Amino acid sequence: MAGNRFRYGQWRGGPDPLAPPYDVRAAVDAVGAEVLNGGSLREALRDLLRRGPDGRGGLADLAARARRMRREALRRGDLDGTVTRAQALLDQALAAERDELRRRDGDDARFAEAVLDNLPRSTARAVSELAGYDWASAEARQTYQRILDGLRGEVLEQRFAGLRDAARAAADPEAQRQLAEMMTDLNDLLARHARSEDTTDAFAEFMRRHGRFFPEHPRTVEELIDVLARRAAAGERLMRSLSDRQREELAGLMRQSLGDRLAGELSQLDDHLRSLRPDLNWQRGERVRGDQPLGYGEAAGALDEIAELDELLDSLDQDQAGATLDDVDVDTVARTLGRDAADEVRRLRDLEGELRRQGWVDRDADGLTLSPKALRRLAGTALRRVFADLTAGPRGQHDLRTAGAAGEVSGSSRQWEYGDEQPLDVVRTLTRAVRRAGPGVPVPLAVEDFEVVETERRASAAVVLCVDLSYSMISQGRWGPMKQTALALSHLMATRFPQDALQIVGFGREAMPLTQQELAAAEPDMQQGTNLQHALRLAGRHLRRHPGAEPVVLVVTDGEPTAHLDPEDGEAYFHWPPLPETIEATIREVDRLTRYGATLNLFMLGDDPGLRRFVDAVARRSKGRMFTPDLGDLGEYVVSDYLRARHGRR
Repeated sequence: MAGNRFRYGQWRGGPDPLAPPYDVRAAVDAVGAEVLNGGSLREALRDLLRRGPDGRGGLADLAARARRMRREALRRGDLDGTVTRAQALLDQALAAERDELRRRDGDDARFAEAVLDNLPRSTARAVSELAGYDWASAEARQTYQRILDGLRGEVLEQRFAGLRDAARAAADPEAQRQLAEMMTDLNDLLARHARSEDTTDAFAEFMRRHGRFFPEHPRTVEELIDVLARRAAAGERLMRSLSDRQREELAGLMRQSLGDRLAGELSQLDDHLRSLRPDLNWQRGERVRGDQPLGYGEAAGALDEIAELDELLDSLDQDQAGATLDDVDVDTVARTLGRDAADEVRRLRDLEGELRRQGWVDRDADGLTLSPKALRRLAGTALRRVFADLTAGPRGQHDLRTAGAAGEVSGSSRQWEYGDEQPLDVVRTLTRAVRRAGPGVPVPLAVEDFEVVETERRASAAVVLCVDLSYSMISQGRWGPMKQTALALSHLMATRFPQDALQIVGFGREAMPLTQQELAAAEPDMQQGTNLQHALRLAGRHLRRHPGAEPVVLVVTDGEPTAHLDPEDGEAYFHWPPLPETIEATIREVDRLTRYGATLNLFMLGDDPGLRRFVDAVARRSKGRMFTPDLGDLGEYVVSDYLRARHGRR
């Protein structure tokens, strides 16, 4: 429009409204940090969603709110309120009847008083025996009828939400007839559905005739069953939440109030629903306590709410194998915890979806796991940590770019740094000096002018990193440094020495090759045993698959060998203290590697005297070396030793 003016500027109204709800990379880094500190990969990913990536608004907060609401529901009132109310009304009716009888003379009045005096103490049985009683007092008759009509109305309203005027329907014979007819048709429909018959037309006809009883407007038989089954299960849980006496009283009152036909139809309906929805919790009772007496509908409603909160808590806890945020019913969250809680679930779903869309996580049968892309980022972080800890020595900083200095010229150069051993690139060094100082002779050189030639080694190494996965590694706080070291080494070799072949071997009571992803997700072996013999045997197989490469074996362990493979059946055999057979089997594998020409270096964690004696003996026998690094220096020791060992002894 003419005359309109628009001004554009930086957004100043708070957080960027177009920004994603969470920083996805920061979330991945948070998971990686927990793994590198020794945490479980699966738990780290679950904790990301439980805590929320920014430490708030996660599933744990929502679960805490649901548990708080559950505790409040458990204190809502007395589940026996229906029986208590019936007893109060019965006492009121009997008092009015006795007052009327006292004003009358004659044997009939005295006989009626005797009947009242001999009523059972049970409320249900007393109500049952009074069914055919000829009341003298109109007030007493009406009060007695309120017991039956009131309970019938509560039961029917609890089961069929569309029965809004339950009290009128409970007292109106025509309404009761229509209700019984609906329940007969309903039981017939469910029976046909249970027999796997096509009930599409029958359901449509049923809803046309009786849809007023179902304000939820179910669109299919399955939706109708879901609605009815939840209500029926709540009624069953109410019965199981009462004491035996209370349950007997309430069941008797319900039979008396509903009458034979309605009670029979309702019992048949419950049987159908229980068989069609066996997954619902029909058997569990709850200890609901409170001062306020609850009627049947209120008590069943409280238990239905508790059951709904229990289902919500199960989905929020995400403890089941393969659980996803799609299992969380957003509508249930909104209904029970509020719209803000539902928004949090949607944001967490968006985060999980974005993590998967960008390729940071994958999903397997056990749930979320880091993708190869995320593992590369995690391993890169581990490698940066290791190189950040490397201290300056006679050979200078162990930067990645110094690797392969004695190899073939790659054609590129870089600025010289202290400790570099690569040859100078004279042409580029002088070019930088002339650009800095200008033309003229002599050319003044400064430190920042020097460039060195980058080289690439053509020799390759076959490297095996054997890492101890026994329980003592995590109990002594060595799990995180071990994982960080292995991931750092794998990333270094993949990015700077792709011609080298790395095999990670984890060993507890038995040994197994591990990929980078398996290592990140590895959990401690809860079985006792340190089977170094099996690990060295797998190491030998890897070395023999690469006969032209420099063989390097690195072992990280915190315990002497206590297990070996039985030569007869191949099963792992454990014994503590170590048996001579275990030591001999392990030494045989050491000798095989030594004869093959492998460099065998051992990194001992802890100060166990037995381990020290064993490691020292192996190092001497194999002409390898023994290291006793602090936990914080393990990565530096292993990576530096790999860079040194790959130059070779052949």
